[in-house]
Amino acid sequence: MRRTALALTLALPLAAAVAGCTSKNVSFTGQLKYRPSAEENYQAGLEEKKSESWVEAVKFFEYVKTKYPYSKFAALSELRLADIKYEMGRYAEAADAYQQFVQLRPTHEEVDYAQYRVGLSHLKDAPGNFALFPPAYEKDQRSVEKAVTALRDFVQTHPSSKYYAEAKKHLTDAEGRLAAHEWYVAEFYYKRERWAGAAGRYETLVEKYPGTRYEPEALWKLAQACTRMDEKYRARTALQKLITRHPDDSRRAEAEKLLAALR
Repeated sequence: MRRTALALTLALPLAAAVAGCTSKNVSFTGQLKYRPSAEENYQAGLEEKKSESWVEAVKFFEYVKTKYPYSKFAALSELRLADIKYEMGRYAEAADAYQQFVQLRPTHEEVDYAQYRVGLSHLKDAPGNFALFPPAYEKDQRSVEKAVTALRDFVQTHPSSKYYAEAKKHLTDAEGRLAAHEWYVAEFYYKRERWAGAAGRYETLVEKYPGTRYEPEALWKLAQACTRMDEKYRARTALQKLITRHPDDSRRAEAEKLLAALR
């Protein structure tokens, strides 16, 4: 009796583990239970995806693409495969997959979703802020630049999309990151009196990312750097923008005085 009880006790966890590896879409031996229609197989893929059974989900979606290439579920399977890459944290691959969908299916009803996710994937792929590491604005910004390009394209081409508000929010975030990077580099040059480099970066910041929190001081320092290089026209332009765009800035009186001196 004791041996029987012990055997049952040992068998229960094993049975539970085996049961946990099966579902209505996967047999006891691990074989996928393919269905007779594109929609049924697509739904099976969705179920496996929801439970984060990535391998099984991918197989179902790939099956739909191969077996039913002209079905509407083939296109939807392409999107879900891109979603899986995204959810697994493979953001660069996801961006490529979404972009391919946009290029191959420009009239699809979910093309706005795919285009939005291109930008979001690039943004997720960008370096973040972590303790004991340099801040994000000091790191490579290529992924953020790709995100800005994609998200700008999205908001211009899909103003009525249900993803528009989210996209605008992420675009503002991405532009803020690039502005912070430009500010970081501009300050590096300015503090070392490398006026040409500083002026170029401040100018880029103001022109490409207007309205950020860096803009007033960037315009002021741009004018200062240009004055030191005796580039009066650029200095005057920067001061005029500072006075016009930020009339309540604490540097306004000083800016007006310097502007009068440069005429």
